[in-house]
Amino acid sequence: MALYRRGSMGEEVKRIQRRLQEQDHYRGAIDGIYGGGTESAVRAFQRAQQLAVDGIVGPNTWGELFDEEEVAPPAILGETLSYRCLALTGSFETGKPPPDCFAGVAGDFDGQGISFGALQWNFGQGSLQPLLQTMDNQYPDLVHDIFAGRYSEFQEVLEAPREQQMAWGRSVQDQNRYVLREPWRGLFKTLGRCGEFQELQVETADRLYKEATDLAREYEFESERAVALMFDIKVQNGSIYPYVKQQIMRDFEQLPEDAGEEDRLSIVANRRSEACNPRWIEDVRRRKLAIARGQGTVHGMHYNLSEDYGIRLAAAFIS
Repeated sequence: MALYRRGSMGEEVKRIQRRLQEQDHYRGAIDGIYGGGTESAVRAFQRAQQLAVDGIVGPNTWGELFDEEEVAPPAILGETLSYRCLALTGSFETGKPPPDCFAGVAGDFDGQGISFGALQWNFGQGSLQPLLQTMDNQYPDLVHDIFAGRYSEFQEVLEAPREQQMAWGRSVQDQNRYVLREPWRGLFKTLGRCGEFQELQVETADRLYKEATDLAREYEFESERAVALMFDIKVQNGSIYPYVKQQIMRDFEQLPEDAGEEDRLSIVANRRSEACNPRWIEDVRRRKLAIARGQGTVHGMHYNLSEDYGIRLAAAFIS
């Protein structure tokens, strides 16, 4: 049975926020993040409806909100594991829950011109252009509808040399805040929210996903959570160095016989984090341990992998 509480994220939380807003209980952003403001609004609604006041949207509160008998499970639970892993890592990368993580767009703060999508593909490294070009080739009518009067300019940018693409990217953003100006910010976000473009992002990340499953097998892991951890390592860190693998295997040997996969995943999370630039070790550690342990807080956002992403210790494959 699905429950929505502080820390929950996603489209269902947006739906709750909108209904609470309609009933004048919620005045915050419709951001899909179940924070303190949403919890307070749920409590106010529960008091008004004479329900048990706990700030959690369970069957009774859901039924009063939507006149439905069953609590709707998060839609992401029906997606493939590759989609769910990309959504999780994309949430870390963009600070947005799915599906908005697929529409994350940033300016030139890192010298890459424009970064877009769950994995922040960008103009500077040449990783964004093929993604946009493929989308335009496969779904020209859809892209035309989104960009409308800006469609010709969008196509011209895709066909331009990279130096011109970078210059254009900088010309359509606030250079002080590195935020795209309208209408471009809204146009890119609309594109990112399209299911077709999200599926294309999953396909583009497929090589990393396959490498992540191979890496999980290399360490004799079988769970969905292990694949998610290895995928996040591939995206954020690139690989596990040979000397780090040696450290990991030595640590495995020191574990008691009844140690479970979560114990071994935590070792991988810690050892790979400690191999990072000292400046980023603890930031990387929080992210990796949140995956290894199934929950945690990263950049102020609470993650519960099982409830929010359907990523569990259940077997993803048989080694």
